[in-house]
Amino acid sequence: SSYWLSMSLDAPSSKQIDGSGYRFAIVAARYNETLVDSLIREATATLEAAGAASPIIERTPGSNELPYATSLLAKSGEFDAIIAIGIVIAGATKHHHTIGESTAIALHELSIQTGTSIINGIIVVENHAQAEARAGTEINRGKEFAEAALELAAFSNKWKTKQNQ
Repeated sequence: SSYWLSMSLDAPSSKQIDGSGYRFAIVAARYNETLVDSLIREATATLEAAGAASPIIERTPGSNELPYATSLLAKSGEFDAIIAIGIVIAGATKHHHTIGESTAIALHELSIQTGTSIINGIIVVENHAQAEARAGTEINRGKEFAEAALELAAFSNKWKTKQNQ
């Protein structure tokens, strides 16, 4: 379908968030490692440019393992936000859809259960060219993942502080 063939160039407007004092982690798959590494670099640079300390980076074999690894970090209570990064490229079967949907659901549920902001940075595409278009130099979704993490860390801090007053 054309949904998978075209890429939205839309991005939310950027909010300037002071990242100092927030703790971030990135959990990233080693599958499609070169492209995933590009997303990690962009996310890390964005967090650091906002004044945050360098994020803790942990790796998993593939995207399917990201929810479990993310759950361990979220349950530790050490982080204000966690970014799960992976790239799932279609093969001969529809397995990539299963991975994309199941990990998205798991990460959302985990975020709500733990009260930790978790950013779903798992990109699901039909081919390598689409993956490169999302993890390259012109457009790199790692920046958007980091901006979302910064914004949700600040949002969580605002409302958790109000609850404790």
